[in-house]
Amino acid sequence: MTTVYKKSKGLTDVEMHFCPGCTHGTIHKLVAEVLVELDVLDRSVGVVPVGCSALSYDYFNCDMQQASHGRAPAVATGIKRVNPDLVTWTYQGDGDLASIGTAEIIHAAHRGEKITTIFVNNAIYGMTGGQMAPTTLIGQKTTTSPLGRTVEHSGMPLRVSEMLATIDGAKFVERVSVDTPANIRKTKKAIKKAFELQISGEGFGIVEILSTCPTNWGLTPVDAIKWLQDNMIEYYPLGNLRTPEEAK
Repeated sequence: MTTVYKKSKGLTDVEMHFCPGCTHGTIHKLVAEVLVELDVLDRSVGVVPVGCSALSYDYFNCDMQQASHGRAPAVATGIKRVNPDLVTWTYQGDGDLASIGTAEIIHAAHRGEKITTIFVNNAIYGMTGGQMAPTTLIGQKTTTSPLGRTVEHSGMPLRVSEMLATIDGAKFVERVSVDTPANIRKTKKAIKKAFELQISGEGFGIVEILSTCPTNWGLTPVDAIKWLQDNMIEYYPLGNLRTPEEAK
């Protein structure tokens, strides 16, 4: 029998804890596949903070380091500077990176740290109970905005990629999504490009990935995908925002 598909050796056999319909599993698969295809799995170190990504050290078949909430870029910076031959990356959610970790990600990009960041944006705090995040959309209901987010109370949702794309030290910034097979393929391509830039020594790269949170959105997995398509992509348009050529 011909094998047409098998799990990447970049993942362990540990069963994932993610909720049904959550697209973290898809993103994990893509990152693992890229590390294997680039032949850097054995010299990779992933850094995960607090949040839905906190148990990722059980899932990736490479060295992993836990960081405090929001501090993954700082920890990754230390690892990369001490061991520059390592392929160092962070895996962070929007409640982490865009809130308590805003300073860390901005200054890592500003310094041009040669690390890669996988930024999962599902517009809400996932693990901690579905609170409003800096990325929560206007009108979106959460446990801390039960009537819906308003501009008057919380300002507009933070567009992290557009912000980082203005920083000279950022060499690669792209926003993608995992809502369709075609977009999943584009997401993998962007992840691979970000890692290739680190491997070639060009500098900081971030891939923002629009994702779903069916549990905290109160939707079925199918309806969550449609909500992402109908609401998130309009405010967070997909595409490349910065390339190494533009960063020069």
